[in-house]
Amino acid sequence: MINPGHPAARRQAAVPPALRRLASLRYEIRRFLRFSEKAARGAGLTPMQHQMLLGVAGFTGRGWATISELAEFLQARHNSVVELVKRGVRVGLVAKDPQPGDRRFVRVRLTPSGERLLSRLSNVHLGEIRRLRTHLQRVGFTRPRHAKQGRR
Repeated sequence: MINPGHPAARRQAAVPPALRRLASLRYEIRRFLRFSEKAARGAGLTPMQHQMLLGVAGFTGRGWATISELAEFLQARHNSVVELVKRGVRVGLVAKDPQPGDRRFVRVRLTPSGERLLSRLSNVHLGEIRRLRTHLQRVGFTRPRHAKQGRR
């Protein structure tokens, strides 16, 4: 703790509240990402494999995704996602369903094993999201869930 009379304490007091909230948000995002990476590794996945499973299952709302959609979700190059999906197929996380007549269009879907891993990781992540939401409410970044929607 800094002595209130110290020059650093006076400089700290001059930081605008919005900047403090943004710094807090950035810190919490990084903590969440670190948590997610550790949880994925603990489940035997790489962080990118976990993100691929999440993108396949949830990004489009259809329960499957194309390579291009996964590339957008992962913010990765198309050819990198092709290789990620190939590795996912090899280890039994995802399956590819090519479309008859158009080899360029491939649906990527979860296998039962991929579904189980994603479900387990999602439950763990939801608990961490609740912790994050509570913290962000405390620093004034979000309204409590039960707050009535009023004027903005």
